[in-house]
Amino acid sequence: MKIILKTNIDPLGLEGETVDVANGYARNYLIPKGLAIEASPQNIKMMEMQKKKIDARRIKAKEDAEKIKQDIGDTVVTLTHKVGEEDKLYGSVTSMDIAEQLQNMGISIDKRKILLDKPIKNLGEFDVPIKLHPDVMGSVKVVVAPEA
Repeated sequence: MKIILKTNIDPLGLEGETVDVANGYARNYLIPKGLAIEASPQNIKMMEMQKKKIDARRIKAKEDAEKIKQDIGDTVVTLTHKVGEEDKLYGSVTSMDIAEQLQNMGISIDKRKILLDKPIKNLGEFDVPIKLHPDVMGSVKVVVAPEA
């Protein structure tokens, strides 16, 4: 089934694009949630008229992501945790912990954009990638230190 995306959906595509998906996925999930509309001739014409607005929003979002990338480029996030034997952490450092610390520093980033393969369970310095926009990737240095 052909649909037109109303928002950016990571595996499918960007806002305003026409994509082909399974009928059930479109009818049961994308269309009821307002994430897409059916690609009828009328809807295609409507999206063509809105194309300039969509492109302007995309450009603004990319510029905002570039600005945030520069803001976090030199940022060092320091987290302290209790440590057991062999410098192993009690618990772990997750993307939620990093997002909270960035929020405390005045930088608002959604935890789902922080691409942490697995939680950090050791002391040390780590470069953590952040997907700010489909075309913009940034990274932040995370330092995990023992609690005094």
